[in-house]
Amino acid sequence: MTRESTMTTDATSLLRLEDQVCFALAIASRSVVSVYRPVLEPHGLTHPQYLVLLALWERSPRSVKDLGGEVQLEPATLSPLLKRLETAGLVTRERSTSDERMLDIALTPAGVALRTEAESIPLRIIDKLGMDTAELESLRASLWRVIEAAQTA
Repeated sequence: MTRESTMTTDATSLLRLEDQVCFALAIASRSVVSVYRPVLEPHGLTHPQYLVLLALWERSPRSVKDLGGEVQLEPATLSPLLKRLETAGLVTRERSTSDERMLDIALTPAGVALRTEAESIPLRIIDKLGMDTAELESLRASLWRVIEAAQTA
């Protein structure tokens, strides 16, 4: 499905569904996550869990607050997700030694080992999307500009 329209500002197109940036982003997000689903499923992961593990593979341990900020998930979403990762044996959740009010999340040996398996995921996704790497890199850069603009709006 290809949707190409000219984004004009005349009164008839201002409210056209296919001209809405929010609509294109929502559809793109759901579509891309659906591509990830069958790739992550054999690892027992959901897409949000994968994002959390990516952040932890970069740095572990991390506080829940730091982790939530990094992956842009609210505490109400992050807390049950972390509990499921803990139940799966991939992370530990422990009170911080420096501040009892803080909860530290750390990878377990199984969580660290999963990283090796996960190294093939990005290339598999690129292959499934059938898009050129340069095109995807350009898209990612554009999306970060949109995110920044939206966060400062």
